Amino acid sequence: MRLAVPPAPTFAQRGFTLVELAIVMFIVALLLGGMLLPLSAQQDVRARQETERALSDIRDALIGFALVNGRLPRPATSATDGAEAAICANDAACSGFVPWAALSSAKLDGWGRLIRYSVTPALANSSITLSSVANRTIQTRGAAGVPSYLAGSASCTTPNQCIPVVIFSQGKSRWGTTDTGVALADGSATNVDEDANETGPTNYFSRTPSDNTTVTGGEFDDIIVWLSGSTLFNRLVAAGRLP
Repeated sequence: MRLAVPPAPTFAQRGFTLVELAIVMFIVALLLGGMLLPLSAQQDVRARQETERALSDIRDALIGFALVNGRLPRPATSATDGAEAAICANDAACSGFVPWAALSSAKLDGWGRLIRYSVTPALANSSITLSSVANRTIQTRGAAGVPSYLAGSASCTTPNQCIPVVIFSQGKSRWGTTDTGVALADGSATNVDEDANETGPTNYFSRTPSDNTTVTGGEFDDIIVWLSGSTLFNRLVAAGRLP
């Protein structure tokens, strides 16, 4: 009696060899690597959109605060407090963090950094009048890198008002303060426009984002919004806060 000999396993029945497994793992690694960059880019887009919404909401909250109190709020007293300072004696003291407790607003941008805030002292320390002069300015840079005024001017006067208040995020990279009040290092020697925003206190830059270290002004990812003088004064007049 002859015993039946089982047939040899076909290629489909053998399972993967070590070489085949290595090839499969290599392909999976390539696919995952190709997915990481788009995922990171999507996260940055969401963080930027979240930041822009937060800044816009804060701007609206500032108008509401002014309509109720007749003035703009002063900066937060600390990175962890959120309450506005009792007084800000000068331009530097009127530049700090957004007073989120006074505004019932967001305090962090999309990257978890505290939102910055700079307000004209004359509009925050006392009631706003038609003779109050806003003194914040916003500059940008053209193709040649020469700065020009985007809002405000070199001379801020009653008939030629500058910007009452600037609200900004310091973006994903360079500068910033964490939720716990830890100041982050700049990490660059070429981002002079971001340095100007960090220092303030009256002139700020708003530019197209760039990672180019060789362009005039250097790298830039700050997100800047502002409340115009015409908008603020018109809303106060309409509400009967100004004659």
